[in-house]
Amino acid sequence: MSKLKIAVQKSGRLNEDSMKILKEIGISVDNGKDQLKASARNFPLEVFYLRNGDIPQYLRDGVVDAAIIGENVLIEKGNDLTIVERLGFSKCKVSIAVPKSSKAKSLKDLDGKRIATSYPNTVNQFLEKAGLKANLHIINGSVEIAPNIGLADGICDIVSSGSTLFKNGLKEIEVLLKSEAVLATSPKISEENQALIDKLQFRLKSVLKGRESKYILLNAPNNKLDEIIRILPGMNSPSILPLAREGWSSMHSVIDKNDFWNIIDELKTNGAEGILVCPIENMVL
Repeated sequence: MSKLKIAVQKSGRLNEDSMKILKEIGISVDNGKDQLKASARNFPLEVFYLRNGDIPQYLRDGVVDAAIIGENVLIEKGNDLTIVERLGFSKCKVSIAVPKSSKAKSLKDLDGKRIATSYPNTVNQFLEKAGLKANLHIINGSVEIAPNIGLADGICDIVSSGSTLFKNGLKEIEVLLKSEAVLATSPKISEENQALIDKLQFRLKSVLKGRESKYILLNAPNNKLDEIIRILPGMNSPSILPLAREGWSSMHSVIDKNDFWNIIDELKTNGAEGILVCPIENMVL
């Protein structure tokens, strides 16, 4: 039986988040310490632990069928590859930063200047669009030190919390792009393994939808139900059950977690009581 070969980052936050979501979609991977390849016990899948920057070429060559990878890496090294699902975790930015003492306020202010980066293709794309030029110093790792040692006037690098920039006396002046983990596939994937990707993607969508939603239960007077239904449309419409308390009903629904507090405030204003909110593990649509 064919096995789906999927690449993940060898270490770091993206590795941890990738293995977590595989576990959440019911895939158990027997990965020991320092293994470069591991098999799943309950799904025809092998995980390859690779350097992030090497993954696009492995996809292109068909060595792996799919990968959980940072979108920023695909923009830099694999913009010919297909993204089949955005995963919503390991979010970061690719940003331009300069020393705090610099007068530069945007990429435009670095026209003709020196920029140190691990993302030369990305920087060149933005420079070209803006009609600008710069002298790029390509550095793999520790880009932040370049301005402090006189190698560059600014840098372009990934930014998560911003703490690394702060520690190195740098300030962010422009965000070139925002990135998150994505599921990408190889152009050489077989028809059989594409069917496995479809199954994997179905599970991922269920978990991701669950992460974005909350399950809500509440009690409300019957004369307020129409207004509360307007607030709580749910996936189709809320479930309503009569309570032993005369003139009252229990209502169950699903809400978007980003609208949570606004909805709660509206519900309370319209007479809802005993509001209970629960996380959702999966939502199969």
